[in-house]
Amino acid sequence: MEATNSKQKTKKVKEPLTVGRVLLIIFMIFLALLTLMPFFWMISASFKANNDVYTVPIQWIPKTWHPENYSVIWERIPLLTFFKNTAILSVVITLIQLFTSSFAAYGFSKMQFKGRDAVFLAYIGTIAVPWQSYMIPQFIMMRQMGLTDKLLSLVLLQAFNAFGVFLLKQYYSSIPDSLCESARIDGLSEWGIYRRIILPLTKPAIASLTIITFVNTWNDYMGPFIYLSSTENKTIQLGLKMFVGLYDAEYALIMAASVVSIIPVGLLFLSMQKYFVEGIASTGVKG
Repeated sequence: MEATNSKQKTKKVKEPLTVGRVLLIIFMIFLALLTLMPFFWMISASFKANNDVYTVPIQWIPKTWHPENYSVIWERIPLLTFFKNTAILSVVITLIQLFTSSFAAYGFSKMQFKGRDAVFLAYIGTIAVPWQSYMIPQFIMMRQMGLTDKLLSLVLLQAFNAFGVFLLKQYYSSIPDSLCESARIDGLSEWGIYRRIILPLTKPAIASLTIITFVNTWNDYMGPFIYLSSTENKTIQLGLKMFVGLYDAEYALIMAASVVSIIPVGLLFLSMQKYFVEGIASTGVKG
């Protein structure tokens, strides 16, 4: 009986549907539609003929459908090569940042050493430094190492992320230190604590950092623009810029290429949105 009563207490109580709540729901739906409107227009325009893209009034549903736009874009520019380069960069940089950020966050949150807080504050303080202030020194360094026009230069420059360390440390700090202390008493190594205790409990934070890092790398334009010059090494964002430069009047094809470029990011977010929302909501709360 006690177990049944406790389960009943834990059930969520539905809030009454008041006028204010209805208005709030309507307002949120309006904002969602307003946010999705440009994406819907982009998808609609990608199936139109060039002359129908900017018709007034706007034709949200194409009069004549042109699905061949999605096959033409692959023939005009080496889009597959751009996709491959972007996918390699996004996956490799995301994995490296997850590894380095989670390790550093574990050290800053669960290990005691002299100057830990000062080092953490100094490292996190680099977030406030504008990238433009050290952009030229980074380029000179990569040029002296002979890594210009190579994907490896972007991987090395983005291997560490202070924001990722901050995000994961906030989540790690919510895990009781007693769990780690008990594991140490039982003889578990720091690597074992990190792998068997910390990582399984921090899936939402890991998912959040995965999405943020992947999206930022996939959509990065300035980094590849500075370091990559040859066509075989360019990313999807540089490819879209090239497409616009070559076919600036073929708006339907440009919209089709843009739709294709956001599909991987959209699929990743949809597959991990549950953990993403939970991770963002939890990283700002320290238990």
